[in-house]
Amino acid sequence: MKEQGKIFAGFAVFILIMAIVYGVWTDSHDGHVEAAGTTALFLGFGLCAFIGFYLGFTARRVDLGAGDNPEAEVSDDAGEMGFFAPHSWQPLSLAIGGALAFMGVIFGWWLMFWAVPIILIGLYGWVFEFYRGENRNQ
Repeated sequence: MKEQGKIFAGFAVFILIMAIVYGVWTDSHDGHVEAAGTTALFLGFGLCAFIGFYLGFTARRVDLGAGDNPEAEVSDDAGEMGFFAPHSWQPLSLAIGGALAFMGVIFGWWLMFWAVPIILIGLYGWVFEFYRGENRNQ
């Protein structure tokens, strides 16, 4: 994780430099900077910095993985990586609710009346899908 954190920190520095260069380059003579691209680049910098910080912070609390060892082999990272749900319908519910929410921004906020409950049901189901039935006490 330490190496991935360094990679994202490097991306963050690069994107910050590009955001500044883009802002200066698109500056018109009347003092207005092209706002959409500059804002997107600064938000990209924030995202990469956040992920880099998280990975660097987490790397101090977990054991080194094969990706952090320069002499590691590919087979060193073999084995079980964790538990992943074999199937779930909850992402479909979240996607439908998210699509309705984004359409609500376009067509009218009244669509949020249907989007929010669908999102909440999908989120609740995804979080608690293994706390029902035969998996309740595991």
